[in-house]
Amino acid sequence: MSKFKRTLITTALPYANGPIHIGHLAGVYVPADIYARYLRLKNEDVLLIGGSDEHGVPITLKAKNEGITPQDVVDKFHGIIKKSFEDFGISFDVYSRTSAKIHHETASEIFKKLYDTNKFIEKTSEQYYDEENKQFLADRYITGTCPKCGFEKAYGDQCESCGTSLSPTELINPTSMISGNQPVLKETKHWYLPLDKYEPWLKEWILEGHKEWKPNVYGQCKSWIDSGLQPRAVTRDLSWGVPVPIEGAENKVLYVWFDAPIGYISATKELTPDWEKYWKDPETRILHFIGKDNIVFHCIIFPIILKAEGTYNLPENVPANEFLNLENDKISTSRNWAVWLHEYLEDFPGKEDVLKYVLTANAPETKDNDFTWKDFQARNNNELVAILGNFVNRALVLTQKYYDGVVPEHGELTDYDKKTLSDISKIKAEVEKSMDSFRIRESLKNAMDLARLGNKYLADEEPWKVVKTDTERVKTIMNISLQIAANLTICLEPFLPFSMNTLRGFLNLEKMDWVKLGETELLKAGHKTNKPELLFEKIEDSVIEAQLQKLQDTKKANELTEVVAVPAKENIEFDDFSKMDIRVGTVLEAEKVTKTKRLLKLKIDTGIDQRTVVSGIAEYYKPEDLIGKQVSILVNLAPKTLRGIESQGMILCAENADGSLSIVEPDKKVKNGTEVK
Repeated sequence: MSKFKRTLITTALPYANGPIHIGHLAGVYVPADIYARYLRLKNEDVLLIGGSDEHGVPITLKAKNEGITPQDVVDKFHGIIKKSFEDFGISFDVYSRTSAKIHHETASEIFKKLYDTNKFIEKTSEQYYDEENKQFLADRYITGTCPKCGFEKAYGDQCESCGTSLSPTELINPTSMISGNQPVLKETKHWYLPLDKYEPWLKEWILEGHKEWKPNVYGQCKSWIDSGLQPRAVTRDLSWGVPVPIEGAENKVLYVWFDAPIGYISATKELTPDWEKYWKDPETRILHFIGKDNIVFHCIIFPIILKAEGTYNLPENVPANEFLNLENDKISTSRNWAVWLHEYLEDFPGKEDVLKYVLTANAPETKDNDFTWKDFQARNNNELVAILGNFVNRALVLTQKYYDGVVPEHGELTDYDKKTLSDISKIKAEVEKSMDSFRIRESLKNAMDLARLGNKYLADEEPWKVVKTDTERVKTIMNISLQIAANLTICLEPFLPFSMNTLRGFLNLEKMDWVKLGETELLKAGHKTNKPELLFEKIEDSVIEAQLQKLQDTKKANELTEVVAVPAKENIEFDDFSKMDIRVGTVLEAEKVTKTKRLLKLKIDTGIDQRTVVSGIAEYYKPEDLIGKQVSILVNLAPKTLRGIESQGMILCAENADGSLSIVEPDKKVKNGTEVK
């Protein structure tokens, strides 16, 4: 028996500078919705909380680029996101936003309490400042060369090539993404949350107290804690966000990672005056449904904030998922490489449940998974149509044909009949076992076993043949088939709510609670069913080809897009350029640098000498394809050690619109050592 009387489910707040795509759905919103619907069917006290994350630098940049206000940006995308969720059937009890007054008040109150109880450290430090735009730069808006692996487009907080966490001042050749200029260091005062002070508590609370958490979640938490936590700023020099509510903090706002999770609390306040019951009563459990990129915030930072505040419950579980890729490529909003929810709903009207089914059946629960349109088609045609739809249609059509839609009374049950009916309860138990452990993909498979059970039963019993010789036996076969169909309306309700509502219409049934699942007389003899239609329809090749063509067009558009990533840099004198000694050389040897994704170790004949160069091009060139290729190499660059290898120069590459690199090479073979001028 659970020690909890109620459950509060939160979903990661989508960032309101763009619409929702299938990666968001698979990682967060579909599993959270399924679990909430499951608990509601069990008549448990549950709230599903959501909202838009509307603060931070990306929104101010988007507003600046479009000549509108940040509020205009978030109003537009909050509306798009909210409507998409509603149309798709994500059953939020409240969908709020962090620009709301109640959120600003709640975040300010929590900050103020931590400030008044001396939970923060006040520090003056140097931060990068864009002199042209007269603003301090968020870590993500500074790029440069990673000091660990040499990747030239590392962000100020993390290198996406080697995964190393960084601070902006560690970057080599830092550049402002806003102006393209080199930023300068300038003093500023901020308040820090001393995460390191909570390490002993975290070790006890997570590493000892929550070993049941998913391995990917527990493992990431352990890695962060074992690496040692550092104080983290909770304020930022920005104009858009929740103003820091203390004197001496003018023109500063709460850092978005601090205020965003507090949005769960403010949204609950917006929903109900009894909000404290869900946040402070120990008989409530809190579940955070998120993607893996948010694990550290929801398992370490937000719990530390709540622990420091002292009156709130901590999360009981954080069932985070990994990432979903699209057609074997990482989903990218900047490259428009995504299936957008609002576009899907336009292209596939009435097929909300098909996408829910596919995303759940292929959910990235323990590792990254891939969405392909061919798999989408196959799962629809081979599972929803051929298994679930086929069984339901045969059971109802035969009932119409033999009994004018009236449920017949069953006769004496055979051993096979009894086993089939008893299997319903066994399937129920398996669904519950998986669901209660947050193995929702497995739970769907178990639930679909009920449709497989019905299909097999009809195929084995063949009522269309038996009716010619034993009309009484057919009554029993059809009665049992209809009982399975009625049980399906409960078992699949969390996963396919639109379709099960349609099926209840066919069966002329009211919605039933989970406790009814497993009962074998949900439909009484004499009950009148309605004329059925197809529950699902086949998706033709032409429909899928159209979606694949749309993606192909996107890929071509990306390839043709001109690279205008940053403005041209400041003019230099000819003498500055003349200092660079660029030569043509030939690659003699090439091999991958171990334990890196992007680095190749090259041996190059420069015409002057033979030297080693480490280059971040491993994702775009195979070592064997480079041998014999002529390249342009900067030979008078000061040597630098990367992954224990001294790199004696740099080869020149052009960066394409999609971020890929192309080596700059002469269009015809020239002598090694030839100067590039």
